[in-house]
Amino acid sequence: MKMNEPVLVFGEALFDCFPNGEQVLGGAPFNVAWHLQAFGDQPLFISRIGNDDLGQKISTAMCDWGMDTQSIQIDQAHPTGQVEINLIENEPQYTITPYCAYDYISEEGVNNLPSSGILYHGTLGLRNDVSRACLSRIAQQPEMKVFLDVNLRSPWWQQQEVFDWLSQAHWAKMNEEELQQLGFISPDISESMHKLLTQFQLQQLIVTQGEKGVMVLSSDGRFYQQAPVAIEHIVDTVGAGDGFSSLYIHGLRAGWPIEKNMTIAQHFAGKVIGLRGAIATTEDFYQDFL
Repeated sequence: MKMNEPVLVFGEALFDCFPNGEQVLGGAPFNVAWHLQAFGDQPLFISRIGNDDLGQKISTAMCDWGMDTQSIQIDQAHPTGQVEINLIENEPQYTITPYCAYDYISEEGVNNLPSSGILYHGTLGLRNDVSRACLSRIAQQPEMKVFLDVNLRSPWWQQQEVFDWLSQAHWAKMNEEELQQLGFISPDISESMHKLLTQFQLQQLIVTQGEKGVMVLSSDGRFYQQAPVAIEHIVDTVGAGDGFSSLYIHGLRAGWPIEKNMTIAQHFAGKVIGLRGAIATTEDFYQDFL
C-alpha cells in the first residue's frame, strides 16, 4: 500500500448505552475511522445517521475531531443507532436496536468516491439489503482492497453472507470464537486458519485470542503470533478489537512488516481497554503511536 492512498470506512455509527445511563459514541466502523483520523490517515467515513439529537451529536463530534462528513447521510425516517451494553465480568453483552439509520446507507448518497485504496467494513452494518447494495457497489472498484472485520452479533448474520464478503476481502480479522462460529473447527487453530485463508484466498488472516494474544497467517503460509502486552488499567473491553483494526490498517498503509504491525496494534488495543467505551477524545491518548 501507499501512504497517499485513501482509506474508506463503511458502516454503523451509533451510541453505546451503559447500565449507568452513560452514552458513548461507538460502532466498530465509527471507532476505526475515529482512530485513523487521530493517526493522520484522514479516512472517509461512509454512514447514515438519524435526523435526531444523537445524530447531531455524532456529526458535531466528527467535525470537532476534524473528520470528513461529506459521506454521512441524514435519514428522515429511521433513528440513529443504539446498542445497550451490559458488562458481565468486564465482558460486554450487546442488545442491538433494529431498523436504524445505518441499515439504510444509500447508493444514491455516495458519489465521487476514490477508485482505489483500503476499504474497511464489518458485518453488522450489512444486515439490511440497502446497505449491502451500497457496500457492494463501492467494493467492486477493481483497485479497492478490502479489510473485513468480522463481528458476528446474533441474530444479525448468516454464514453464507459472511462467506460472500470473505471472498472479496484481502485481509480479514476475527476472534477465535468467530472462526469457530463460521464452521472452521479443528483441534489446532492453525489448521482452521489455514483452511479459511485458503478457501477465500486472503492475503492475511488475523485472529485475536483475548488473553492469549493474536495470530496472523499470511498467504505465503507463514504464521505469526504475539502474546498480549501487560494491561495497566482495565475499564471495559468495548472497542479493543476496533482499536486493533485501526492501528493494523494504519500499519498496512505505512508498509509495516507483519511482526511490527501486530505488536503495535495489540499495544494500542490494550490501551483502549483503559477507556470507558472505545474512543478517546484527546489527542494525547494517541501520542505514543504517532
